[in-house]
Amino acid sequence: MADRSRFLAVLAATTMGAYLLVIAGATTALTDATAACSTWPACGGAYPFAGTAVTIAWTHRLLAALVGVGALASVVMGWRSEPPRVRGALLVAAGLYPVQVGIGAVVATTGAPPTISAVHLLVGTLIFGGLLVGLAWSLERRFPTRERDEPLTKDPEPVRDRPDAPTPEPRSTTGLRATLGAYFSLMKPRLMWLLCLVAAAAMALAVGPALTVDTIVATLLGGTLAIGASGTFNHVLERDVDQRMKRTADRPLATEIVSVRNALAFGVLLGLASLATFYVFVNALAALLGLTAIVFYSVVYTLVLKPNTVQNTVIGGAAGALPALIGWAAATGEIGLPALVLAGVIFCWTPAHFYNLALAYKDDYERGGFPMMPVVRGERLTRKHIVYYLGATLVAASLLAAVDTLGWLFAATSVVFGAIFLREVMRLHREQTRSAAMRSFHASNAYLGMLLLAIIVDALAL
Repeated sequence: MADRSRFLAVLAATTMGAYLLVIAGATTALTDATAACSTWPACGGAYPFAGTAVTIAWTHRLLAALVGVGALASVVMGWRSEPPRVRGALLVAAGLYPVQVGIGAVVATTGAPPTISAVHLLVGTLIFGGLLVGLAWSLERRFPTRERDEPLTKDPEPVRDRPDAPTPEPRSTTGLRATLGAYFSLMKPRLMWLLCLVAAAAMALAVGPALTVDTIVATLLGGTLAIGASGTFNHVLERDVDQRMKRTADRPLATEIVSVRNALAFGVLLGLASLATFYVFVNALAALLGLTAIVFYSVVYTLVLKPNTVQNTVIGGAAGALPALIGWAAATGEIGLPALVLAGVIFCWTPAHFYNLALAYKDDYERGGFPMMPVVRGERLTRKHIVYYLGATLVAASLLAAVDTLGWLFAATSVVFGAIFLREVMRLHREQTRSAAMRSFHASNAYLGMLLLAIIVDALAL
């Protein structure tokens, strides 16, 4: 058991080390470092701390050596204990490592064309992918789903249910404050900060320091109104299901604090205000994308995907990705490649993020009749898919560094918070509790939030 734990620790560390190499190789800073160290394996007599570029080059090569040792150690440690498919994934990663070293030597010594550099990045990504897949398969085998006496979503006994507990004051459902609170809740404010941050990151990527305050304010206001409209329509369409689920039973329409007619009018008003804001103060493309976001979340996701397919979370990730396109369009009047890649980051991140919530509230979603991954395919497969989509998110982030000028803050943030996210996912495999799922859920929020902030800082500082 201890040997198996050590194997998983070594493999996880090697995986994140490989990712560090990938995203470091995709940053522009490393390009300058390569020019400062044009011999291999040493730097032509130059030693670490002889200058920033040389130090970066030496760090990259030493880290590459450590990753190679880790990959070899993972193969050796897992050879007897792991099944053939895990050994095969690790062998692929270890076998590609000498190829990667050879390509790196060519790039360093000959100043190879961009095509060779792209191949270098691709092989590094394949090594990372092989290690990550091996880790996912090993975690799946090592931690099968345990049988539970109680549902995963069962909450501890509330204080109010104890015999000696004082009788609480009933919560008011009337009055101006309660009414305003109910309408604000319809807008799903918890979604706003992250989606607005996505749009802000896209705007910063698009024009950098040339970004104006007027564009920021108008775009975020239009986006907030669009999110509010989408959330309100979602409340209306799911009001009956919300009454069957503990997590949503206190929503304004489920408790009839707000009438369906008033909610519909509120949603239409928010939607029209959003489109008017985009069209008048931003541009027509942003307005069109805003309308697409509202319709996709309210109709395609809520009515078509969520109640009918286990892939609802995956396909529905497009709704969260649209703010990246809206932000870029708001700043430039068009959609650029970095905007599409940033949208890809959000799209891949969404299942890695939401599957944790689906695990934490598995029984609740089952009561609601939603075919979420844990309900239909089981918890074990869901946990494995979280690892897969986390890996896809990290790869998409490295691709973003390759197609746009981002600095080391972005690279370091992706590695550090990606490692924290991976650690919580591994704890989820081991503990299989609601609290572990929620820790992984919050780690996913922290990863994306910090990554978007790093994009904004790097883009505006350049």
